[in-house]
Amino acid sequence: MSQALLVLEDGRVFHGNAYGAEGKTLGEVVFATGMTGYQETLTDPSYAGQIVVQTAPHIGNTGVNSRDEESSRVWVEGYVVRDPSRIVSNFRSEKSLPDELSKYGVVGISGIDTRALTRHLRTAGSMRGGIFSGSASQKPVAELVAEVTSAQRMKGLSLSDAVTTSEAFTVPAEGAKIGKVAIVDLGIKKSTIEHMAARGLEVEIFPAKVAAETLLSAGADAVFYSNGPGDPEAAGAQVEVLRKVLDAKIPFFGICFGNQLLGRALGFETYKLPFGHRGINQPVLDRKTGKVEVTAHNHGFAVKVDGGPEVASPAGYGRVTVSHVSLNDDCVEGLECLDIPAFSVQYHPEAAAGPHDSNYLFDRLVDMITTNKAAK
Repeated sequence: MSQALLVLEDGRVFHGNAYGAEGKTLGEVVFATGMTGYQETLTDPSYAGQIVVQTAPHIGNTGVNSRDEESSRVWVEGYVVRDPSRIVSNFRSEKSLPDELSKYGVVGISGIDTRALTRHLRTAGSMRGGIFSGSASQKPVAELVAEVTSAQRMKGLSLSDAVTTSEAFTVPAEGAKIGKVAIVDLGIKKSTIEHMAARGLEVEIFPAKVAAETLLSAGADAVFYSNGPGDPEAAGAQVEVLRKVLDAKIPFFGICFGNQLLGRALGFETYKLPFGHRGINQPVLDRKTGKVEVTAHNHGFAVKVDGGPEVASPAGYGRVTVSHVSLNDDCVEGLECLDIPAFSVQYHPEAAAGPHDSNYLFDRLVDMITTNKAAK
């Protein structure tokens, strides 16, 4: 088993073993707190550009299978685990996790103290890092640190073009068709499309650089912005397209990156969180119902809203309420416009492998579509 090093930009080094492909990889080192669903994490396009640290110590025991993939490939830049499973034991498994990582050239490291690494990132914040294994790990540490610090930072980075669909395609509604949704693919997950189709919504998925005129002429009853990687401040083109959608009073729903872009379209700022929210166990308060939802997150940026919970849109779109907040750090986790048909959440209501507390948000989308149709 080859030696591997995880090198952080602040000079801290963790020694372990090669896992998956050998070589080197650079990215933003972040930790994900989910106890299950590692395959869904790996295939979530929102993790593009990131080296993901699993806080759950035992990874790989159920292998991987094609049904649980959230996209067409593994997107993480690198993978860090403590105790990789020596065997695969699950009737649905089709191959092992190390084989899947190797297939997509994902360089990983195992056998390190992920608890110590997580505590360090919680204190110092997410930072650039690199995994070096095999011959790549033989260089002096000072040279490896220099490679890491030469890598691009996540702030200011646009990644939606790297993960979006290359051309538009349509998925039909299941059963009786209720309406049509035009989706801007910023890194969408398969489960999102499945939830909409299951509720009688036909969906047409467009590339990230779709023009506003194309969206407005698609004959859609609503527009949806998906999750995705990168800094929302670098997505100015998508924000301008969204403003034209809002101007046309077309119902809008956004999740994760889509929530951040709605915030910017409404005139609010976004900012980078110290270490972000990643995992499937994040508590969020729905201010409308007073209920606490256990939710799935993957975001390193958030919308900044001063005052509230009800405030005026700085861009002139009327009243906006902060509909959901994180119970860990009071971060904005949802926006709802009161004078135009638009809402969004920062987390993932399609959550796979769970939890499913927030699936009702897709029903809220259906209600918004049917209400808007009835009002015409």
